[in-house]
Amino acid sequence: MLQRLMGFRGLKWGCVQAGVERVSWIISIYLIPVVLVAVTLASLLLWDNLYTSSPDKHLELHVLPQSSGTETVADVQKKLALIPGKRQYETKLSEVPVWFSFKAPLTPDSASMVELPSRHVLDLACWDGPSLSPLGHTTGSDPAGALVRAKAGFTLKLDRPNQEVICRASFQGPARLTADLWTSENLDISVQDFHRKSGLLDGGMMVLAIFVLLTALINRQKIYIIFAAWLIVSLRVSATSGGWDLQWLNHEVPQEWLAQGRSVTRAVWGLLTVTLFKALFRDDLKKNRYAILINIAEGLCLALLLAAIILPRSVYLQTMWFVGSTALLLAMVSLVSIVLQTRSRVALWYAASLAITLLATLSEILAAAYGIKGLVGTLNTVTAALSSSLLAALAIAEQMYEEHKERLEVQAELEHTYEAMPIGLFTLDLRGRFMSANPALLGMLGTNVLTPGRNAWQQYFNEETWTRLHQLVHNNNEDEMEIRGKRLPGTAESKRFLVKATLARGKIEGSLQDVTEKSRATADLQFLANHDSLTKILNRRGIKQVINSAIEKVPEGGSLSLAYLDLDRFKLINDLFGHGAGDEVLRQVCTRVSGMLSRDIQFGRVGGDEFVILFPDTPIALASLMCRGIIDSISTRPYRVGDKAFHVRGSIGLVEISPGMQFNDAMSSADRACRQAKSANGAGLVVYERDALAFQQHEAELKLIALLATSSATDGLYLEMQPIMSLTAPHESLNFEVLLRMRDANGQVVRTDHLIAAGEASGRMGVIDRWVLATTLAWLDKNQLQMQHTKFVCMNLSGASLNDEKFLQDVYATFEQNLHIVGKLCLEITESVALHDVENTRRFVDKVRGYGAKVALDDFGAGYTSFSYLKEFTADLLKIDGSFIVNMNKHPANIAIVEAIVSLAKNLGMKVIAEWAEDNATVQTLTEIGVDYVQGFVVARPQHPDKLLTAESSASFIQDQTLAEYVSLIGKPEQILAQVDLFSEARSVKMH
Repeated sequence: MLQRLMGFRGLKWGCVQAGVERVSWIISIYLIPVVLVAVTLASLLLWDNLYTSSPDKHLELHVLPQSSGTETVADVQKKLALIPGKRQYETKLSEVPVWFSFKAPLTPDSASMVELPSRHVLDLACWDGPSLSPLGHTTGSDPAGALVRAKAGFTLKLDRPNQEVICRASFQGPARLTADLWTSENLDISVQDFHRKSGLLDGGMMVLAIFVLLTALINRQKIYIIFAAWLIVSLRVSATSGGWDLQWLNHEVPQEWLAQGRSVTRAVWGLLTVTLFKALFRDDLKKNRYAILINIAEGLCLALLLAAIILPRSVYLQTMWFVGSTALLLAMVSLVSIVLQTRSRVALWYAASLAITLLATLSEILAAAYGIKGLVGTLNTVTAALSSSLLAALAIAEQMYEEHKERLEVQAELEHTYEAMPIGLFTLDLRGRFMSANPALLGMLGTNVLTPGRNAWQQYFNEETWTRLHQLVHNNNEDEMEIRGKRLPGTAESKRFLVKATLARGKIEGSLQDVTEKSRATADLQFLANHDSLTKILNRRGIKQVINSAIEKVPEGGSLSLAYLDLDRFKLINDLFGHGAGDEVLRQVCTRVSGMLSRDIQFGRVGGDEFVILFPDTPIALASLMCRGIIDSISTRPYRVGDKAFHVRGSIGLVEISPGMQFNDAMSSADRACRQAKSANGAGLVVYERDALAFQQHEAELKLIALLATSSATDGLYLEMQPIMSLTAPHESLNFEVLLRMRDANGQVVRTDHLIAAGEASGRMGVIDRWVLATTLAWLDKNQLQMQHTKFVCMNLSGASLNDEKFLQDVYATFEQNLHIVGKLCLEITESVALHDVENTRRFVDKVRGYGAKVALDDFGAGYTSFSYLKEFTADLLKIDGSFIVNMNKHPANIAIVEAIVSLAKNLGMKVIAEWAEDNATVQTLTEIGVDYVQGFVVARPQHPDKLLTAESSASFIQDQTLAEYVSLIGKPEQILAQVDLFSEARSVKMH
C-alpha cells in the first residue's frame, strides 16, 4: 500500500513538473518576444523623442565662384551683393573655391550659431561683413576662431544679431553648401543626437560583425569571415557618408589618413561585395551563363582598389563612380539571372541589397553631376548602407537557414540509410561491448546484441578476433579482415564475416558483412584459378607459380627437374569418339599419373593433352627413371570409357633446371625436348641435362630472340653474295643472290636458319628485311660502275614482311628513292608466302614490277600447288627447288620433272634458275635441258661482296677445272645453239 501511495505521489509530482516546464517555455518563446516588439513599436510611434531639435531658420546664401586668386574680400563683397540669394548651392564636383555670404536676421541672443554642415569641406575662412575682420578659419579638422566643428561640418558663432558674414570655401566631392541658424541649446541637442546615432550604428554593426566572426570561427565557415569584414567596411562607408568617419571607436583618425582611407574603404567594400556574392552563389554560378559578368566585376573591383592606392582623391572619385557602378551593375545582372533561374530567397535578399546600393550610388552621381535633390533627400548613402547591410544580413541568415535545413535533411537521410543499410553497422566501447547496432546487424547476430549481459563481442566471435580487431583500429590500419563467427545452435557450420572498423572519439565504429557464401565462392574460384576444372590438377597458372617458387628456392648445385608430357595422337580420340570420351581418358590419365607421384612432386595440365611434372630435389637420373615409369604406366593398360577401350602413348621431354632460369625458358626447353621425344623413333623420352648441347643451343636461340627484340637487332648482320651463272652466256653476266648472315657478340657466325626462326618468333623479320633491302640498294648504288654486267640481284623476302602493309609501304618508298638501281633488283617469293593471300601478293608483284624490279618464284616444286599457282602471278624468273637438282642424274624422275618445269616456264615467258648444283655432270644436264641459270657450290660458294667487284662474270669464280673447260665451250655454234638471254634488252620502267 505504501509503495502504491509513493508511486501515485511520484506520478502526480511528475505531471506538475511537466506543466510548469511547458508554461515557462510558452512565456519565454512566445509572450516575452511579443511584448518586447510591442513596447519597441510604442516607443518609436507614441513616446516623445528626447533628442528632437531643428534649426530656427535656413539662411539665404549669395554664392560666387572664385574667378582669380587676387580678389580681395572687399571686392568680393560688392559682387556678392549683386547676386540673388538661394537656400543651397551644389558644387557639382567642382573643386574651384567659392565665395558666399549670408546675413543673420534679428533674433534673440540665443540664436547665434550658424551651421555649415557640408562634410566635403577642404578649407573654410569667414570674415565679418562691415569690418572685414576675420572670424575664423580651418584647413582640416582643427578649426580656429569662431569656427567650431559640429557633426559632419562646422558652426560659426555670431557676435551680434543681424550680422553679415562673408566666407570662402573649397570642396572635394559632391558637396552641397547650406547655412542653418541655430540656438545654442538646440544645436547641442542635435550634436548629441548625431553622436548618439553614430554610436548606436557603430556599436550595433560591430556587435553584429563580432557575432558573425565568432560564428565563422566556431563553424569554420569562410563565408562568414567575409561577411563580418563586409559589415565592418559597410560601417566605415556609412561613417564616411554620415560625416563621422573622423573617428574610429572614439579615437581620432589621423588627418593624413582620411582622404586615401575613404578611397580605399569604398574600393574594399566593392571587392568584398563581389567576393561575398561569389561565395554565396558558387554552385549557382557554375550553371549560369552570366557567370562571366561577375568575374569581370571582380576584376574591376581589383582595378579600383589599385586606383585608390595610387590616384589622387579628386581623380579617384570620378573613377570610382564609373568603375564601381559598372561592377555593381554587372553583379546585379548576374544576380537577377540567378534569382530568375533558382527562385532562391538568398539571391532575392542579396539582389535587394545590391539594388539599394546601386540606386544610392547612382543617385549620388546624379546629385553631384546635375544637382537632382529629390534622390539625395530620399535615399542618402547612410540609409542605403544600413538598408543594404540589413538585407545582406537577411541573405546570410537565409543561407544559414537553408544550410541548416540541408543538414537536417542529410541527417534524416543518414538515419534512414543507417536503418536500411543491408550491411551491419555497430559501435563498440573499448571493452568490446555493443553500444549501437542497426537492423541488419541484429539480423546477423540476433536481437539480443544490445541487451546487457549479452552484448559482448566475445559472445559472438572467437577471442582472437577481438585481439585482431583491437590491433586493427589502434594501428590505424584501414584494411579489412575476415573473421569466423561462433557456430549458432541449429546450424551446420559457423558463418564468416568481413569487418571494417576504425577508432573514433574513444569508440570503435565498424561494419559487419556476412560473406559466408562469398567466402565459399572465393575458395572455389581460387581453386579454379590454379587448377584445371576437368582433371582437378594444377593448370598453367598454378604450375607457373609452383615452378617460379621452386626456381627461387633451388640452391646452387641443387637438383630441380621439369618434365613435359604429351599424349601421342590423342586428337584422334576426340575426333572419332567425341570430346566426352577424350575428357574421360584425360581424367583417367591424370589419376594414373598422380598415383605414381609423391606429395612433393607437382603435376599440372598446360594444354589439351599436354602436362607438366615438377620434380623438386630430384636428381636428373632419378627423374628420368620416374618418367620412364610414367610412360610405361600410361601405355601398358587401356583406358575404358563405357564399352570401349583406348590405348594411349605418351612422350616426355625432361630438362634439368638451372638456378635463376626463367619459367618461359624452362617450359620452352622442356617442350622442345618433348617434340624431339615424339620423333625419336618411338623412344618416348628425351633428357636435357644442365650442360647438354641441345640445352645450350636452345638457350642460344632464346638469347637470339631476345637480342632481335632490342634496338640493336641489326648490329651483327652482314651480307654475302653467291654468284648465279648464265648457261647461255656464262662469261657475259655477273648475277648473284644476296644472302643474310650474322655474327654474335663473340664474333661467332650464327646459323641463318636459326636467325630466321628467331626473327619470326620475335616478330622482327620486318626490321631484318628492311635492313637487307636498304643495305643491298646502298651497296649497288655505291658500286654501280662495277656492276655493268649485272642483270639481276636476287633477294629473299619473308612471309611475315610481305603480309605487313607498313613494310610494303616502306618498300615502295625505298624504290621511289632508288629508281636508278631498282631495275637490277629481283625479289624472291616462295610458294607458301604467295598463296597465303593471293590477292595481296598479286598487287605487290604488279607494284614491284611497275617500278622496274623483277620478281622470282622461289623453291618452285616444293609445294603441292606449284603448277596451279603459276597462273595467278606474272613473274620474271622461276627458281627450281634444290631438292630436284641435287644428284638429279641418279634419279631420272627428277630430270623429267625439271624438263617439265623448264618447258612450262618458257611457255609462260619466264627464265629458269636451278639451285643446289653440286657437280659438273649436273650443270651439263641442266644445260642440255635448257635451264637458263645455275646456282650452287660447283659454280661458287657465297662470297664477300668485295670479291664480286673484281670479277668479270659469275664464271670467274669456278674452281673445278672440268667445269671451267665445259663452261668455256658453252655458246659456241659447234657445241650448242645460242640461247637468248632474258635480260639482253632493258625493260621500260613504270612510275607508280
